[in-house]
Amino acid sequence: MKNSLLVLSVVLFVACSPIPQAEMLLTAASGEKCQNIGTVVFHKNQALSLPDNAVVIDMAARRQTIDGIGSSLTESSAFVLACLPDTDRQAVLEALFGQDGAAFSLARTQIGASDFSVEGLYSLCETPDDTLMTTFSLNRDKEGFSKSQYPQVQNEQYDLYSLMHDAYNFSPEDARLKIVANTWTAPAWMKDNHAYYQDHQHGARGGALLEKYYATYARYMVKYLQAWRAEGINIWAVTPVNEPQGNGGGWESMDFAPVSEAQFIAQHLGPQMEAAGFGNVDILGFDQNVFEAMPYAEAIYGNEEAKKYSAGLAVHWYGSTVSVYPETLDSMHKMAPDKKLIHTEGCIDNLGCPPWDGVTDPAGFVESGWFNNDAFWWQRVATDWAYSTPADGGNHPKYAAAHRYASFIIDGMNHWLTGFIDWNCVLDSLGGPNHVNNMAAAPIMVDYQPVAQGRPALIYYTPAYYVLKQLSRTLRPGDVVLASQCDNPDLHVLATAKNEGGYAVQVQNTGDETISFPLYMGKYKADITAPANSLLTLLISQL
Repeated sequence: MKNSLLVLSVVLFVACSPIPQAEMLLTAASGEKCQNIGTVVFHKNQALSLPDNAVVIDMAARRQTIDGIGSSLTESSAFVLACLPDTDRQAVLEALFGQDGAAFSLARTQIGASDFSVEGLYSLCETPDDTLMTTFSLNRDKEGFSKSQYPQVQNEQYDLYSLMHDAYNFSPEDARLKIVANTWTAPAWMKDNHAYYQDHQHGARGGALLEKYYATYARYMVKYLQAWRAEGINIWAVTPVNEPQGNGGGWESMDFAPVSEAQFIAQHLGPQMEAAGFGNVDILGFDQNVFEAMPYAEAIYGNEEAKKYSAGLAVHWYGSTVSVYPETLDSMHKMAPDKKLIHTEGCIDNLGCPPWDGVTDPAGFVESGWFNNDAFWWQRVATDWAYSTPADGGNHPKYAAAHRYASFIIDGMNHWLTGFIDWNCVLDSLGGPNHVNNMAAAPIMVDYQPVAQGRPALIYYTPAYYVLKQLSRTLRPGDVVLASQCDNPDLHVLATAKNEGGYAVQVQNTGDETISFPLYMGKYKADITAPANSLLTLLISQL
């Protein structure tokens, strides 16, 4: 009788045990937009060997902790939002930062002017030789946009200051938005060329910080942190300067050699931030293209004081449309395994290049524009600021804009990236405004011109927005990357252990055909079908 009861208990236990399953979210060229498409069931793995097409997650190989996914708060984005009626502006902000929207956990913003400023050419301390920063002020970010100068503006009081507060306040108090603040240049009076940038007729360079102003420049950045803390916003991280190797002098920039940047962090920025009570604010070095990062990693991590004050390195994706430079990311992680690697800028840029201007692509695709045209975002027609030539090793072939975001995030996090920040959360339908005509796409693009005629604005949530939304909602701060193995070049797979329990698996299919494969996670297996040109996310509560 006892044996019978024991057998019955085991049968009942097995019968009542929950069957592991995953909720599936899909964004795809076929039209799904972060859509719940049902569940897939996991079963105990009975196989003695794995098939060639298997995707395997190593549940025990826990890697880096994720900081999150996000986008950027620029003056250009604030201007576009100022051109919208209040209800539309609120809807866009909720889509970006609201808990029912993308719920971005990271953001980036500008200290002073960048190319994505409406007019540019300004800093937050314009008084020459004000080494104590007595005239430092956030007032330039609070000026708004006058209708007399910009008739399209609907709210003259809305500005970068307003956008910073709105984005920050959408996040819950126990999980505030992590904002990375970057200068594009020191105030012009601190530089050897006494200019914010110089065009090609004047040497095509941004100029370098004069060594006598190293301490003053550090004080400038500390003043920024103090000013925002007084406004109720705690900045999470800073970098010494955006693109320290320069951008050809085409817009606000400042050259900062590797050894000089390491010296600046070690002797000025780090000590001043610590003394002012900002020792908990991360300093991220470099802040330019991944493939150019090693000299900065070596200089910063090779300087004991700079390494002590640095939380890690910031990188951009512009070096290639097809590679995250995994060897470079792996090497930087190996140099300092306890440091962060955060992508702080990437966008679909150079919108004036064929076939984006409406001409026929040699492959036969007739491009009608990137705005309000989902087909553009899913086909390999996007071009980059550099073109694929033998000299660059073929690093810049045409690509699908929606795929580039998912590929970079998935592949990058498989090679130690801890976070990803997009550039410009919202822009107008032409990819601006940009005071030097360096236009780019954004996750949300807006044609606000109809508003002046009493008609609704056209707000275009691009496929890139839905890709970022899906990734942001399922790659949260505190999640941990797991090692994975996938041998299909059309599949990009990222697995994470969720901070609150359970797992997430991101599966990107960049191919034009559906791909089916077995997914192995520990003792369990599920048969997965990834639609063509898609991002599929599996959310698994338990295994």
